[in-house]
Amino acid sequence: MTVSNNLQQIQSKIAQACDKVGRDTEEITIIGVTKYVTIERTQELLATGNKDIGENRTEEFLNKFEVIGDEANWHFIGTLQSRKVKDIIEHVQVIHSLERESVAKQINNRSDRPIDCFVQVNVSGEEAKHGLDPEEVLPFIKKLAAYDKVNIVGLMTMAPHIKDRDEIRVVFRRLAQLRDNIANEQLTHAPCTKLSMGMSNDYDIAIEEGATHIRIGTELVGSTNDSR
Repeated sequence: MTVSNNLQQIQSKIAQACDKVGRDTEEITIIGVTKYVTIERTQELLATGNKDIGENRTEEFLNKFEVIGDEANWHFIGTLQSRKVKDIIEHVQVIHSLERESVAKQINNRSDRPIDCFVQVNVSGEEAKHGLDPEEVLPFIKKLAAYDKVNIVGLMTMAPHIKDRDEIRVVFRRLAQLRDNIANEQLTHAPCTKLSMGMSNDYDIAIEEGATHIRIGTELVGSTNDSR
C-alpha cells in the first residue's frame, strides 16, 4: 500500500471516531512516526500534504532533517536527554516527552523562541514506560513557570499494548481528566489544552477520549521491511 492510500484509510477511521463523539476532524493532528522508515518513505508522506513528522532518536532525527529540513513540522516524541537538547532545539517545533526539569532548563537556555511541549505521563503505571506519575504532573508543571521558553501545550501518554480496549480507554480518559484539571489552573505558561495520545493500534479510542495529536507509524508509513 502507498502512504497516500494508508493515509486515506486512517482519515476515514478518524472521521468515524469523530462522528461517534461529535468532534470535528480538524481538531486532530496526524503525526507520521517515521523512526522505522527511510528518508524516501518520509518524503512520500510529506508529498501527501501531511507535514507533521515524529522522530524519537536524536541521530535519526538529524539525519532526516539534513535532507528534509523545514519542509516538515518536526515533533520529537522520544525520551530526550538533557545533553541532546542542544542538537535538536533549533529544528524542532514540538517536544512530546518532557518529564524532567533538567531538560526544561536546557530548552530554556538553548532556544531563542518558546517551544511547545507536552508533559509525558505514565498513566498506566508500567515500569517499562517513561513519564511522570499522575500526581506528580501539576507540581512539575508549576515549577516550569521559571522557564519562559517552555510552553506546556498539553499532556502525552502511551497506553498499554494490550487487547482490552476498555482498559486502554481508561488510560486515555484519565489523561484527559488530568489535562482538564491542569487547564483549570489557568497557568500562563501552561494552557494545557491538548492531548498527545493514540498510536496505530488504538488511535480511534484516543480520539473518542479527546486526543488532539495522534502518533501513527506502522499503519501510515509501514516499517523498514516494507518501506520501499
